[in-house]
Amino acid sequence: MRAPAVEIARSWIGTRYEHQASLKGEGADCLGLVRGVWRELLGPEPESLPPYSWDWAEVGGAETLLEAARRWLVEIPVGEARAGDVLLFRMAPGCAAKHCAILSSEDGQGRMIHAYWGRAVIETWLGDWWWRRLVAAFRFPSPGPGSTAGAALAGMTGR
Repeated sequence: MRAPAVEIARSWIGTRYEHQASLKGEGADCLGLVRGVWRELLGPEPESLPPYSWDWAEVGGAETLLEAARRWLVEIPVGEARAGDVLLFRMAPGCAAKHCAILSSEDGQGRMIHAYWGRAVIETWLGDWWWRRLVAAFRFPSPGPGSTAGAALAGMTGR
């Protein structure tokens, strides 16, 4: 799943940033990119996403993104993240995790693909600034029987 995730994420590069969007070539935010990669890897998304505001992580402080990632992805130690894995970041100390990306290379400090506010889906260095904010890493699940992805797919296809 890891190599295909990077290939799919790279196919989103250049998609303009659009809050709450998840449509390759049209618009995506950071979560929209991860959702789009999920759909291409595993099929339909396993849950509907409610609307969210620009400041959703600052209001209330709930770990909404981290909790959702734990429901549907496979958490791994940050030090074991490999290309194709999903990374979550806290943009400031004490704030909820609010940004996500897909690790695209482990060379040097690494590279990541993410949708960046005011820009587009881009591939950038995972420099010290990002490493200091990295709080969690996840793998996409296997679509086999018994996995959450397999169950989501089976429920959608009637298998």
